[in-house]
Amino acid sequence: MRMKSNATVVGGSVLPPPPAPAAGLAWGALGVLAFSLTVPLTRVAVGGLDPLFTGAGRAVVAAALAGAALLLTRAPRPTRRQWRRLALVAGGVVAGFPLLTSFALTSAPAAHGAVVVALLPAATAVTAVLRTGERPSRAFWAAAAAGAVCAVGFAARDGGPGGLHRADLLLFAGVLAAAVGYTEGGLLARELGAWPTISWALVLAAPAALAVTAASSLAAPPAATAGQWAAFGYLAVVSAFLGFFAWYRGLRIGPMARVSQVQLVQPVLTIAWAALLLGEPLPATTVAGGLAVVGCAALAVRTRTRS
Repeated sequence: MRMKSNATVVGGSVLPPPPAPAAGLAWGALGVLAFSLTVPLTRVAVGGLDPLFTGAGRAVVAAALAGAALLLTRAPRPTRRQWRRLALVAGGVVAGFPLLTSFALTSAPAAHGAVVVALLPAATAVTAVLRTGERPSRAFWAAAAAGAVCAVGFAARDGGPGGLHRADLLLFAGVLAAAVGYTEGGLLARELGAWPTISWALVLAAPAALAVTAASSLAAPPAATAGQWAAFGYLAVVSAFLGFFAWYRGLRIGPMARVSQVQLVQPVLTIAWAALLLGEPLPATTVAGGLAVVGCAALAVRTRTRS
């Protein structure tokens, strides 16, 4: 009896079968869990640290860790074309999103800041389609749209009076920056690997981040409580570095548009963390809204996509 195998023979070598789509969803969920603390802990950090220092300083710490990892593993250097694409990743997730949200969260509460992560899945799916040619089914788009609407309504519920404020503009810009960085990073992860992608992006952005951090430190010397420094440490080590190991691996396995929808759960986790860490209210209506978001996310990720 011959056993069937999904392994592929290339040049006489047997390659392991490709990871199942469920693995992509699992890695993506782990990344979302790591990122779910970003908004509340950014809110904590900017309570004592300058937004410029918070946004750029965490990139400097993460870049030091990334550089050490690249040296220890002797990772191959990206090609010239890959460096250009890494610039998009660095501009989106290393510089753009952290800086924009740091300034926004000096005035907006963490619950309102969850609007950012509520819009990210839909924005990432759109950029993935435009960039890669992925063509999700109509059912996928319906579930994704419903999830985005539920997530925005859920997150914006405690955002205060209506109207477009300066913080909202910064949050929307952060969404766009992160969506581009997520998409390009997910594609590069298929070529460079998950952790080398974010590591090279951090190294590329390190000179600019160091200059901004130094300028901020001279203008307003950092002075924060132990809790605020701990929040900054999490942002630097997990949000800016380790979380991307799991997230980009999930996007690498894909399908990218489906994996991106796992992030619809992030607003639920973010507001739960805000309630636990910051004492923000968590009424029954918020719990109900969170369950609706999770339901839409589950429907979206189960919907098959077509090439």
